[in-house]
Amino acid sequence: MSIAEPARDRGRRTRARILERAAELFAAEGYAAVSVAGIAAAAGAHPNQITYYFGSKDALFVQAAFLVLLRDARRLEPIGLRRRTPETFRAALARAALTLPSVPAAVQALAVTRMRPELHPLAQQQLAVLFRQAEHYLEAVLARRGWTIDRPPAVEARTFWSAVLGARLVSESGYGGTSTDIDLAGVLTVRAAPAR
Repeated sequence: MSIAEPARDRGRRTRARILERAAELFAAEGYAAVSVAGIAAAAGAHPNQITYYFGSKDALFVQAAFLVLLRDARRLEPIGLRRRTPETFRAALARAALTLPSVPAAVQALAVTRMRPELHPLAQQQLAVLFRQAEHYLEAVLARRGWTIDRPPAVEARTFWSAVLGARLVSESGYGGTSTDIDLAGVLTVRAAPAR
């Protein structure tokens, strides 16, 4: 005897599967090359389910891009935790963040939302999650190492990620420089606490 899965649970699984397959396809093929029908086929879903769960390909792209960025941002955490000085922490985090493969898609997702005002709340929500995740991580590092910063952790986190996204946007817009031309580490104010 089998027990039927509740519709709500089945819907959550379908939505999650669509999001995962979309993230994989967008990363492999790029936004323009991926169709709603292709995403649906990869997810074992119907195209109308994408519209039902996400509203549009653009909204799905924004969510998929930030899903991957949030995962990549979590991968930065051990890099920072291994550093023993504020200087090496700032440099390592900045260097690693600029090379995250998910950052270009997140920049493109923000560009998509800029052209679609109805997606602004979605972008705000995704950025808020990224900023909160970074803020909690920073608070943990500061507490663990006894370091300090010059501004509230929320501002430090927003400033850092805004600089990362902006640096990639500038780079991908045709600027001929390199990542060393941007002092991303300099936007972080992490430093040793003054001796008492």
